[in-house]
Amino acid sequence: MLAQLERPSLQAPRLRQIFSDYGLTYFANGLIAFIFSATGPLAIILSVGTRGGLSQAELASWVFGVFFVNGLVTIAMSWRYKSPLGFAWTIPGTVLVGPALQHLSFAEVIGAFYATSLLVLVMGASGWVKRLMSALPMPIVMGMVAGVFLRFGLDLVRSLHSNVAVAAPMVIAFLALSASPALGKRMPPLIGSLLVGALAVGLLGQLDTSALGSFAFAAPVVQAPVWSVGALVELVVPLAITVLVVQNGQGVAVLKGAKHEPPVNAIAVACGIGAFFSAAVGAVSTCLTGPSNALLTSSGKLERQYTAALTFGAFGVLFGLMAPTFTGLMLATPKEFIMALGGLAMLRVLQGSFIGSFGSGKFTLGALVSLLVTVTDIGIFNIGAAFWGLVAGFVVSWLMEKADFVALANKG
Repeated sequence: MLAQLERPSLQAPRLRQIFSDYGLTYFANGLIAFIFSATGPLAIILSVGTRGGLSQAELASWVFGVFFVNGLVTIAMSWRYKSPLGFAWTIPGTVLVGPALQHLSFAEVIGAFYATSLLVLVMGASGWVKRLMSALPMPIVMGMVAGVFLRFGLDLVRSLHSNVAVAAPMVIAFLALSASPALGKRMPPLIGSLLVGALAVGLLGQLDTSALGSFAFAAPVVQAPVWSVGALVELVVPLAITVLVVQNGQGVAVLKGAKHEPPVNAIAVACGIGAFFSAAVGAVSTCLTGPSNALLTSSGKLERQYTAALTFGAFGVLFGLMAPTFTGLMLATPKEFIMALGGLAMLRVLQGSFIGSFGSGKFTLGALVSLLVTVTDIGIFNIGAAFWGLVAGFVVSWLMEKADFVALANKG
C-alpha cells in the first residue's frame, strides 16, 4: 500500500537554507493565514461545542488539538516536501458534528473521529484518493474553489460599508504599496495593511479590552472513545468526504493553481495520522486547508513559499499551547479588521480561481454551475455546499459537455 505514496522530488531543506529562503513576504503570508484560522473557523468550533453541551475544558482541548497537532503536521510535511502544505481542520466537518452532539455523547463522536482517521489513512495509502482527484475536471474544481473564496472578496466590500474608519485605511495602504514595486519590496502590501489596520483600531479605541484574557497554557483532555453503530453510520463517511473531497479538493486545486504539485496520497495519509492524534484530545479531523494554502501561495517565489507554511505551522503550535490567551487577543479586534485583511489577501487568489474556472474554455458550464451551487452555502444531508457544487458541476458537464470529457480522457 505504502508504495502508492509520492516520494519528495526535492531534498528536505537544511536549517541554513530555510533561513536563506525566508523573508518578510513569507512571514506575512504565514501570519495572515494563521489569523484566518484563529478567527472565524475558531468561532465555529466554539459555537458548535457550546450548543453541543461541551465543557470549557473540552472546548479548550478541541482548540488545542486542531492548532497544535495540525501545526506539527504542517511543519513536517512542508519541510519534507519543500512545498507549502498547510493543514488545519475540516470546517464543514465541524458543522456536521453540531447536530450529532444533540443526540450523541461526545465520547461517541470521538469514536467516529477515530474511525474517520482510519478510513482517510487507508484511502491515502491505497492510492484511491489520487485516482479520484485525477478524474475530476480541474475547471469544475476551480469553480467550487472560486465559490468558496468569493465570500472573502464580498467581506472586503462589507467591511468598507460597516466600518470604513478601519477598513478604508487598510485598503488604501494595500493599493499604495501594491502600485509601487519599490515600496512593495520594502513593505509587503499585506503587512502594511495589517499595521495600518492595527493602528486604526488602537487610535479609534475599537480594541475590546474586556475580551482579553489572562495568560494561560492549554490543558488537553484525553477521553476514551465509545463505539456506537449510530455514530459511525452518521458521521464517518460524511466526515471522510469533507476531508478527502471538499477540503483536500480545495487545497489541492489551490496549490495546483499556484503551480505546485501537491502529493495527494501522502497528504491523505498525513490527514489520517493527524486526525488520529486530534481525536485523542477530542478534536475534529485534519485536512489540507484551501483558504490558508491560498494565502500561503498568494505572493513570493514558488520555491520559497514553503517557508510561509513553516511560519503558519509554528504559529499554530504556539496558539495551541496558549489557546486561551491568543483567543482573547483575536476576539478583541473588530470583525471588520479580519474581514478587510482577508479580502485583500484573497484578491489575486480569487482572480486566479476565476481564470482557472473559465480561462481554458473547457467545462465552462460545469464550472459555472459548481460556482453557483457553492456560493449558495446550502448543505444537504449535513454535507456542505462545496461538495454539492462539485457534484452538480460534474453532472451538468457530463450531460452537456461530453466533448470535454473525451478530450480529458485522451489527454490522460
